[in-house]
This record gives sequence, C-alpha cells and structure tokens, in this order.
Amino acid sequence: MSELSVDNLVGIKNLTKQDIELILETAQEFKEVINRPIKKVPSLRDITIANLFFENSTRTKLSFELAEKRLSADVINFSAASSSVKKGETLIDTVNNILSMKVDMVVMRHPYPGAAKFLSEHVDAKIVNAGDGAHEHPTQALLDSFSMIEQIGNLENKKVVIVGDIKHSRVALSNILCLQKLGAQVMVCGPTTLIPKHIEKWGVLVEHDLKKALEWCDVANMLRIQLERQDVNYFPSLREYTKLYGLDLELLNSLSKKIVVMHPGPINRGVEISTEVADSDQSIILQQVENGVAVRMAVLYLLSQKIKH
Repeated sequence: MSELSVDNLVGIKNLTKQDIELILETAQEFKEVINRPIKKVPSLRDITIANLFFENSTRTKLSFELAEKRLSADVINFSAASSSVKKGETLIDTVNNILSMKVDMVVMRHPYPGAAKFLSEHVDAKIVNAGDGAHEHPTQALLDSFSMIEQIGNLENKKVVIVGDIKHSRVALSNILCLQKLGAQVMVCGPTTLIPKHIEKWGVLVEHDLKKALEWCDVANMLRIQLERQDVNYFPSLREYTKLYGLDLELLNSLSKKIVVMHPGPINRGVEISTEVADSDQSIILQQVENGVAVRMAVLYLLSQKIKH
C-alpha cells in the first residue's frame, strides 16, 4: 500500500498527482463499503477526531462526521459559535485544550485563509482543512474530481468549466489545482467583477459568454453566488446575474452535445441553476454528496496511517 507524501491535508497545492490518485482509488474502495448492508469498518478504531467548525456548515460537517463514524473513529464536535472563542480564546488555545484530551486528528473549517496550515505547524495532530476562508476546500475538489471520473472517465484533456463567483470561492481554487494536476483543461466563466485578475497566469481560460463556455466543456461546475463574502455589489442584481449566468433547461437543451452538470451546494435554485436542471439526468449533484463521504473516508484513513502511536 503506497502512502501520501503529506502529513496533513491543508490544500490541493501540497498534493502530488500520485497523492490525488491514491486518495481517489481509496475512495473507490470505501464507496463499495458504504453501499453494503453493513456500512462500518473498524479502520479508525481508537482514533479520536475533533471537528472544529469556526464557520457554519451543514453538508461538509455532516459528510465528515458520517465518514468518521463509518470508519469507527471516536468523534468530538466543536462549534465555535457556542464556544469560548466567543470570549476571545485564540485558535491555538482552543486546539491545545482539545489536544490535551488526546485527539489524533482535527478537521477544521475557519474563516481565515491559511488557518489550517498555521495549525498544522503548531500542533501535533493531523489536520484536515474543511475550508479556510476564500482560500481552499481540498476535499470538495477531490470529491468533484472523483464524481467527474465516474461519469466521463480519465480527466486527461477533458474540458471543465467552473461558472460563477470565482473570486470568493475556495471551491474554485481547489478545483482548478486538482483538475490541472489530473490533466484536465479548465475554463472559468462569470462576470468580469467575479473573476480574479491575472487568473490566466494559472493556465486557466476565461470566457464571459455562458453559452460559449458550455459548448466548449464536457463538465460544467456551477457555483453559487457567495453573497455572505461580498462587501460590495459585484453585479446589478440577482435577476440580471441569472439572465446572463444562470443555467436553465432551455439553455442546456440548446447545446450541441450532452454535458455533465455539477454543483458543490448549497444550491440557490433559480439563481445559478434552475430546479429542472438540478434535478435532470445530466446533473450529478446527489452523486457528489454520496461521493463526499467516500472521499473523506479515504482522506482520514490515509492520514491516520501517519499517526505515530
């Protein structure tokens, strides 16, 4: 069994192509496990994992928790909204308090970019980044790539467009890095105000016309508009945005080929994607959710091999 070249999963940029392939192969094995009648394996028995969420999260938190329980780990959940962080406790203090309870791994979501990396340099536990500000969200990118491979096979030279709020999206950055490492061509599409300046330097194509972008791609990953991260208005109105960048059935059916439609969730139905498209047979949104558990099981399992007992 080969092993990861990293001790923590703080971002896709630290992973090699071999690391990504190992995670995805391991996820395939775990996907078979969670589709059995008995869905639990004892792989992480005696390993304690703390979920530290300093930002609200429903899907990612549930997905990690389910992955941990399927692996038979002991799980501690910590929500910063109801903790001493509110009283001014620092990140290191919070984590050290939790580590003194003998925790082996920490899954953390934090509003500040780089928080997971900072933590990995200061504490002894293995760290998994569950999203740090608008920076990275590595497990989402891994599960997105896993879901694409299931649908269209090897990603070498496949064309993927990421549509929407690229500027504020940690999913976009992690996806771009992951897809490029797996050999895919990546395009971003959205209003100029929501595309980071100089993004072409990353070897990414930029298109502002949604129909042209969809005609080019094999897979379209539709992102939601992150209104909670926007301090100014980046476009005139949501209605205007939907008119130009929303994917509805009429547009999908007008394309010259069938494409795969994805969305990392939560969906703003009727904004970036219509209900008919989200629920259509070209959408793999529910498969992404199922695959999220398998991919997170793979990440936790592979990192647990690095724990020195």
